[in-house]
Amino acid sequence: MSGGTMLYGGDEIGALVFDPGHHSLRVGYAQEDSPKAEIPSVVGIGTSAPDTNLDPETKTDNNVTPNNADARKFYVDTNYVNVPRSHMEVQTYMKDGMIDNWELFEKVIDYAYANVIQSEPEYHPVLFSEASWNVRNNREKLTELMFEKYNVPAFFLVKNAVLAAFSSGRATALVVDSGATHTSAVPVHEGYVLSQAVVKSPLGGDFLSRQCRQHLEKLNIDLSPVYKIASKDVVKERDNARFTLRKLPENLTQSWQNYMVQLMMQDFQMNVLQVLENPFDERVASQIPMVHYEFPNGYHQDFGSERFKIAESLFDNAMLGAGQLASTSVGMCDADVRLSLFGSVVVTGGNTLLQGFPERLNRDLQLRAPSNTRLKMISANGSVERRFGAWIGGSILASIGTFQQMWISSQEYEEAGKSQVERKCP
Repeated sequence: MSGGTMLYGGDEIGALVFDPGHHSLRVGYAQEDSPKAEIPSVVGIGTSAPDTNLDPETKTDNNVTPNNADARKFYVDTNYVNVPRSHMEVQTYMKDGMIDNWELFEKVIDYAYANVIQSEPEYHPVLFSEASWNVRNNREKLTELMFEKYNVPAFFLVKNAVLAAFSSGRATALVVDSGATHTSAVPVHEGYVLSQAVVKSPLGGDFLSRQCRQHLEKLNIDLSPVYKIASKDVVKERDNARFTLRKLPENLTQSWQNYMVQLMMQDFQMNVLQVLENPFDERVASQIPMVHYEFPNGYHQDFGSERFKIAESLFDNAMLGAGQLASTSVGMCDADVRLSLFGSVVVTGGNTLLQGFPERLNRDLQLRAPSNTRLKMISANGSVERRFGAWIGGSILASIGTFQQMWISSQEYEEAGKSQVERKCP
């Protein structure tokens, strides 16, 4: 078998790396420095009644997968999900960091192979990332799916915190990951997750989006997303927007409209919100230059201290603040690894791109760490490295020579079945 295994990492054939998250699924070839595609983790589910709102070419689009048994259509990826369609519901296949709706998940994997990889699954070994708290049942199900449905030649499953540490060149690190639905602190020691010390909170990007939405609604700012607007006029700052509404299909579902507003809020929070280095203080915040933002309908204004106040909620919670999570996690580890964890704190996840996030985490940890501790924060400067930390770690791992004998091969799967994953993938 060794001859066969070595082939995976060779130049002949590329291993694929899949990194599923609540915001998106990152997919691409090992050895590359960023994913080939980022596919939203939601799927549009429509009825296959003749839809008069579609462009003629979309009707025959290969993205739409009518399933004759139940006459539903599935829309995957931004270009399809973001189109207003009657009766199209939007649903995610993720729950609590784990794959939950397998039917929708398969639609996205099918789409990835057909449109992103454009190659047959049986030619590529597959490395998947998983949440550090993933359960056995889920791991086995994914293993079974990849071998039985997609006939992959080899498969491997790795905790995303381990991969994020690898992407920063560390085998031991405290990985603070703040994504769409939660923020977690995961200690990794010599490439293994110390699972008894994993701590997580439900404060992430989506929580901030909700805060932003409530704040803007209180200010009576019209939150019409881009799909509603046909044209707009230039207006003075804080003047009422003047825009023409687009003619839309009837019966747009609430789930789809909420999803579109959420995308708009994500843009707002990434451009406007900022984390102060010290706990929020109205006096300090009001002295920092304001930030200008224009909404899709043309309304625009400056935002001041409120942009710090909203972001503060990631840190000021006594139990769930990011600094608190990190120090709690280290405290639950053996005393002899604590110093090395404080010595490499890896910051990853799209939500950590909020301006000032790593600096504030550093300050909060400095206050909580023992006085003789040398604290080192590792946060990649580029947004790609921070958003795709786990994917990049997977890309590195799957292309290392010494990793090639680690894969679960299809032969091993046939001999021992899906329980192999518990034995081979820690």
